[in-house]
Amino acid sequence: MEFEKHEKGQTKFIFVTGGVVSSLGKGITAASLGMLLKCRGVNVRLQKFDPYLNVDPGTMNPYQHGEVYVTDDGAETDLDLGHYERFTGEPTSRYSNYTSGRIYNSVLSREREGGYLGQTIQLIPHVTDEIKKSIRRLAEPGVDVVITEIGGTVGDIEGLPFMEALRQMSLDEGRENVMYIHVSLVPYIRAAGEVKTKPTQHSVGRLREIGIIPDVIICRTEMALTKELKSKISLFCNVEEKAVIDEPDVSDTIYEVPFIFIEEGLDELIIEKLGLAAQTRNLGPWPNILEAIRHPESEVDIAVVGKYGELQDAYKSIYEAIDHGGICNRCKVNIHRVLAKDVDEHGAEAELSDIDGVLIPGGFGSRDIEGKLEAVRYAREKNIPFFGICLGLQCAAIEFARNVCGLEGANTAEISPEAENPVICLMDEQKKVCKKGGSMRLGAYKCELTDGSKAHKAYQNTSISERHRHRYEFNNSYKDCFEKNGALFAGINPDLDLVEIFEIPDHPWFVGCQFHPEFKSYPAAPHPLFKDFVTAALEKKDAGATDCKDSG
Repeated sequence: MEFEKHEKGQTKFIFVTGGVVSSLGKGITAASLGMLLKCRGVNVRLQKFDPYLNVDPGTMNPYQHGEVYVTDDGAETDLDLGHYERFTGEPTSRYSNYTSGRIYNSVLSREREGGYLGQTIQLIPHVTDEIKKSIRRLAEPGVDVVITEIGGTVGDIEGLPFMEALRQMSLDEGRENVMYIHVSLVPYIRAAGEVKTKPTQHSVGRLREIGIIPDVIICRTEMALTKELKSKISLFCNVEEKAVIDEPDVSDTIYEVPFIFIEEGLDELIIEKLGLAAQTRNLGPWPNILEAIRHPESEVDIAVVGKYGELQDAYKSIYEAIDHGGICNRCKVNIHRVLAKDVDEHGAEAELSDIDGVLIPGGFGSRDIEGKLEAVRYAREKNIPFFGICLGLQCAAIEFARNVCGLEGANTAEISPEAENPVICLMDEQKKVCKKGGSMRLGAYKCELTDGSKAHKAYQNTSISERHRHRYEFNNSYKDCFEKNGALFAGINPDLDLVEIFEIPDHPWFVGCQFHPEFKSYPAAPHPLFKDFVTAALEKKDAGATDCKDSG
């Protein structure tokens, strides 16, 4: 893809760095900034740089990295890109996430091709130039502000090339066109009963040594800072007191954060510093979204049956999309993280008896697969609303094949290559793939829906596009057998004849999809399938309550 030449001053740049510790919520902070600027009529794009050497997170263990977020153009990226899209509604792409590995790979590939004309390749200027080039890729005509988050913590060795590139940006673009926002922990020492500013002072000191002077310091705290503490941080870190911003822990939802920033005047600070031609703030649906979260009219219990129950970030977009389904139904969704191995060991009745809806998310490998199959069987037989995503659809197909179609040995070729009935098989396009990284079926693909299906009712459309991340698919050799036993293939990819959606019409709500709808669900625009799934769970709960009342 060719980019128009970037002109100095055409786009402004905001850089978000972190200090003291990692996992401060820089992604939520950056996303909140994007949302506030968008509410002021400013056109924004967001991106993240990660200092690790993997080319992308696609091959990383969820225990280390959390979920892999997939963009329309097929990039496997950091989960913070999900926050960017959910807060702003603006698209992300492969140019929204770079790692050190990807940067170095680009530099070394160019060197091997002779692109540097015999120069000695060094961190400065060649690597830093590649980083700056990657930042400017989002500075297309019409984009007012690019917000770039730097992963990790100031002082990390692997992050130094990114910090140096950020320092150079103010020279290249003009200091008036660049803003540095530093997110730092201000800890509360419970034993002493005191809030300590010294870690933030040291963190800003490290930034200044690099040559970056922050314009704003955002203080992550357990509680709001006093005026005296803000004055102290202002004095020792050499920023205006109004530029010391509170970001205390939120109680109800992460979507409170932009409203905290409004109270602190952060959007006005940014507009003033960068000289943006902003409009009067228009928060659109956000106040109503917060109202629905804080004051639900009902509640419902949904189980997510997976193998990473203890990891919040492993299914981050799944949990968010379920919440979005709750928001539009004005109900609180109690998400139960059920380990598939517990279902296998204790039985579905013990783990799922009080549940109003069952969701099985995507995943890979054989671990705990039997527990997931048992959860599918329980939901199907007990008429509990069921939603299977990617591997979840495949589990639904295996369970249906075994227990409804009577196909002995039905399984997925991923787990049992010699299965007697491989109802899930390797996609043809994957059979010659050797490399693991970036080689799955990735990104947005078309899907045609069957009139009258639950999917068609949800989307109110016959043609959709959804994001994928998989190697295995439903084996079309079994379509006739499934249909004779009551299955409906409600969504088909028209180019590959790939089964995208599998439903059971005589079930209250039983839908499996091969794609990942959670990646296109936003608080202001909940995904149709999640919306209808939560609606079905509510109807199940209400029907159960009526039955109890009648029997009483």
